[in-house]
Amino acid sequence: MRLYDTAKQAITDFSPDKEVSIYTCGITPYDAAHMGHAAVYLTFDVLQRRLRDIGYQTRCVRNITDVDDSILSKARQLGVHYLDLAASEMARFDRDMGALGLLPAYSEPRATSAISDILKLVEELLSAGFAYTSNGSVYFEISKFERFGQISHLDRDAMLEFARERGGNPDDPNKRDPLDFVLWQPSEPDEPAWDSLWGPGRPGWHIECSALAMRELGRTIDLHGGGGDLIFPHHECEAAQSEAVTKKPFVRHWMHVAMVHLDGEKMSKSLGNLVFVEHLLSKYDSRAVRLSILNNHYRTAWEWNDEMIRSADQRLNLWLEAGAGSAGLEDVRSALDEDLDVPAAIRIIDDAASKGLGVSDAAALLGVNI
Repeated sequence: MRLYDTAKQAITDFSPDKEVSIYTCGITPYDAAHMGHAAVYLTFDVLQRRLRDIGYQTRCVRNITDVDDSILSKARQLGVHYLDLAASEMARFDRDMGALGLLPAYSEPRATSAISDILKLVEELLSAGFAYTSNGSVYFEISKFERFGQISHLDRDAMLEFARERGGNPDDPNKRDPLDFVLWQPSEPDEPAWDSLWGPGRPGWHIECSALAMRELGRTIDLHGGGGDLIFPHHECEAAQSEAVTKKPFVRHWMHVAMVHLDGEKMSKSLGNLVFVEHLLSKYDSRAVRLSILNNHYRTAWEWNDEMIRSADQRLNLWLEAGAGSAGLEDVRSALDEDLDVPAAIRIIDDAASKGLGVSDAAALLGVNI
């Protein structure tokens, strides 16, 4: 199998050991899952299916960010406890992803389950000279880590722009460098707080994933990924703080899924331009919803429109009419092994089904049961 590696900026061989460790960044559960979420998790789902088809075992960990600025703000707005909000939204997420046929995660650890791991990691970073305290917060000092930028390959101006857009708060006056990032911060009076050596507070965003990934999968992970908007600052910061402590590569292969757009803008909760998975599931066969998303290569940004689901529904009916069989299976395997080319795999199945050949085995590799 060959996959594009974000850090190497090239399609490279992906040849892990028999058991493959995978970490994908999960949702912050304060609203329903949208098509952008589904595109990410379906990508890693098909990857796992092909790896298992080859003969690998996969352990895919998908975290739950159940404490951060977004969920606390939404809970405050609704007048509910943040963990109650997280529980209700995770139930919706699990229902939607289950309907789409996602393989169960190996584990789904919560950020709040890792406070002791996070505190230990922060202490290690301070002791090693990679972090500093300022006005009650603890920051990672990027100037102390020579490889900062190794994943994103961005220049400083671009880093500052993305940090500003994605919660990095480069204007924080307590920082030595605008790109330094929070490891631990004081909580507001109405926010959850945990005791620490630096006073009561809560973790920053990036530190939770390092703590959870290493706790669940070890100090070096075979493959780590998520949406392309996580490359910087989230994954860049994750790698820096992890490797600063372990002195080992944090991730062997970085994999990112391009953004889904609607009306010319990235689909996101902050913009409110969302197509919710549960809305489509209420109108269409879940297999058609799955196909409408998968018919876009994971590395190419794409624009959602309603014709996609209608076409996918017609495609599903074609496959169902073709019925059971293994037509196209080897060609589908070859397509998936070349940078997970699911659209090419779909075309192969379409061609076989249009000839009346059974395609159930090939469709199953894409998670579509015929």
